Amino acid sequence: MSVTTTTAAADRSVCAPLPVLGRDVAVPLVTGGEVTYAALDYAASAPALQRVWDDVAAYAPYYGSVHRGAGYLSQLSTDLFENARRTVAAFLDCRPEDQLVFTRSTTDSLNLLARALPADCQVFVFETEHHASLLPWQDHRVTYLDAPRTHRQAVETLERALADRDPHGPALVCVTGASNVTGELWPVRELAAAAHAHGARIVLDAAQLAPHHPVSLRDLDVDWVAFSGHKLYAPFGSGVLAGRADWLRAAEPYLAGGGASRKVTRREDGGVDVEWHESAARHEAGSPNVIGAYAIASACKALTEAGWDTLVAREQHLVETVRAGLARIPEVRVLSLFGDDAPRVGVISFVVEGWNSSHFAAALSAEYGIGVRDGLFCAHPLVRTLLGTDPQTQGECGAPEAAPGEKSLNAIRVSFGAGTPDEHVERFVGAVRELVSDGAKWRYRTEDGRCVPAVG
Repeated sequence: MSVTTTTAAADRSVCAPLPVLGRDVAVPLVTGGEVTYAALDYAASAPALQRVWDDVAAYAPYYGSVHRGAGYLSQLSTDLFENARRTVAAFLDCRPEDQLVFTRSTTDSLNLLARALPADCQVFVFETEHHASLLPWQDHRVTYLDAPRTHRQAVETLERALADRDPHGPALVCVTGASNVTGELWPVRELAAAAHAHGARIVLDAAQLAPHHPVSLRDLDVDWVAFSGHKLYAPFGSGVLAGRADWLRAAEPYLAGGGASRKVTRREDGGVDVEWHESAARHEAGSPNVIGAYAIASACKALTEAGWDTLVAREQHLVETVRAGLARIPEVRVLSLFGDDAPRVGVISFVVEGWNSSHFAAALSAEYGIGVRDGLFCAHPLVRTLLGTDPQTQGECGAPEAAPGEKSLNAIRVSFGAGTPDEHVERFVGAVRELVSDGAKWRYRTEDGRCVPAVG
């Protein structure tokens, strides 16, 4: 296996969705009445677990400054912040020598790492990456690798590229764990082995993997891992970068300021000398987001205690329900790099023949109370590769984007996870089938680049 997985032997009959915020929210329909909202855009931001929200609410009255106060609440908050660091490190199975830095997001984490790379570092990244892991490396020598069509091809492509590099200089490989477009799992362990065999390091973008599968730095043998709290059922703007400490210690602080500095002194010439911390604090300048860090730790505990066997088995049941339902609709084409049999998480993108994707997504929301996403999903090269479209072309929602037989210009993405009830995915499949067969019940127009229901 390419990631740390668990057996799918858990009994789904005893596995209910984990309670999440918003599970009972009712939304209006343009056709009249209300319906419970079906949140099927987990790949963008998953709803917060009720357990996480309750933990944060219980702590909120005790909020205090971190690392800098002598008072009781400050000491309590400092302990909570550092305990959160230990909890997340255990969740990721970090090695004793690893550092774990709290950041704002996956994007922030990977930009931090990019700033910490040695000046002559060469970076290798597949064009299939989300922009968060595709774009931060542009101040370095970057080799963009073509989209592979099998796991083996991915490993062979990387090996060829690494074989041609300067063997004496530092190198970094960046790879996703699960695609934010297709949901397909990547051969992380095999890619890590290839990177290390050629003297390179590897960072794992686990934004879409960590909410769906256990992630072990040791088992996958990756050098760093990055992920976001808002995809792991935690609210607030917090993320994580965890892994090898040497490049992080050697780099200039990501932000200069209090907390990152150990000692600051004035020089006779009027300047200042700064001694920076070598711990994770080096890259955590300013007052840290203690609530965000605590929320991530709470989510890590909740997922671990729920049991990965159970969570993975239930999600695979939902994946099979959606894929089987879409397969029975001839006008629907599901996007894939690695084929129908590739292992995947609860992220599925597709196009509908003769439909503009923005129009289709708007109808799902306005007429069925179903929230999905449409577009290129901040993974423009990958989606255009899968669709075979010209990056200069754009679609409008007022009319079908593509006539039968023509190429779609963007896609629709449905995504779900531990908090998704069966009814939501069943409603989604039924709505897709009904829209394809009967068309939309309402008129739509383009407003600020988005397709919205027409009024009047």
